[in-house]
Amino acid sequence: MGGYRERFVDGLYGLGWAGVKKLPEPAAAALGRRIADTVWRRRGKSVLRLESNLARVVPEAGPERLRELSRAGMRSYMRYWMESFRLPAMDRQRFGTDVVTKDEHILREALASGRGVVVALPHLANWDLAGAWVTGHLGIPFTTVAERLRPESLYDRFVAYREGLGMEVLPHSGGAAFGVLARRLRSGGLVCLVADRDLSASGVEVEFFGATARMPAGPALLAQQTGAALLPATLHYGESPQMHIRIHPEVEVPASGDRVQRTAAMTQAVADAFAEGIADHPEDWHMLQRLWLDDLEERSA
Repeated sequence: MGGYRERFVDGLYGLGWAGVKKLPEPAAAALGRRIADTVWRRRGKSVLRLESNLARVVPEAGPERLRELSRAGMRSYMRYWMESFRLPAMDRQRFGTDVVTKDEHILREALASGRGVVVALPHLANWDLAGAWVTGHLGIPFTTVAERLRPESLYDRFVAYREGLGMEVLPHSGGAAFGVLARRLRSGGLVCLVADRDLSASGVEVEFFGATARMPAGPALLAQQTGAALLPATLHYGESPQMHIRIHPEVEVPASGDRVQRTAAMTQAVADAFAEGIADHPEDWHMLQRLWLDDLEERSA
């Protein structure tokens, strides 16, 4: 049964990449909204978890406001998928016109310094489009990691898709990825990591919207070990087809403390930047899983 389900899911993604990119853009956008609204009305586990997460981000919101936010959130999430299915066929010139940046000079100056740059970003808006902007508009290759997915053929689809956009993709599992990322940074390269959810259960505890969550230590450790600049980035959608990228100031390595203390302080600073961007645009945060430790403990119990 599990093998059938995996093949079914892989087939759906394959249909998306093969079919959605052939649709006119307004038709693809309308399809995404219809799917999002259908899923939202069913009130499944993912929608309820999204609302639970949004309740922490917008604590003053009542039930009606949370439902509005979750509906907008599902539409944003499906916009991500419709855009991603179409990205391989998109005119590369649009990466420069559809993406609006704030404080882009921080990224350019850090890259020009030759130190290497780690960009850490949350699951906001379309991080794949942000990557395509880096490779297709700025003309800068970068390295990232991808979570191992089941079935393996689905993981291979995602790797091929992102490599087709000019990214170097490493598997998240195993310790080898850290060494490769460090080498890329020491040679002055760029590494981009989605870093608002720890997948290893060995991350750093941070205060996030008034409660404790765990986020990956990797960005802070890479910056300390290689001397690279650590730059948080946040995204949000504007009027279609525009997306906005904000580059936040560099997270400096603390002058005192041991490695554990420095890593904790830097990861907290990254979390604070993420929180600022998410609070400004909560409907674009695609966090449909448990994140805070008390939610994880509740599931374990």
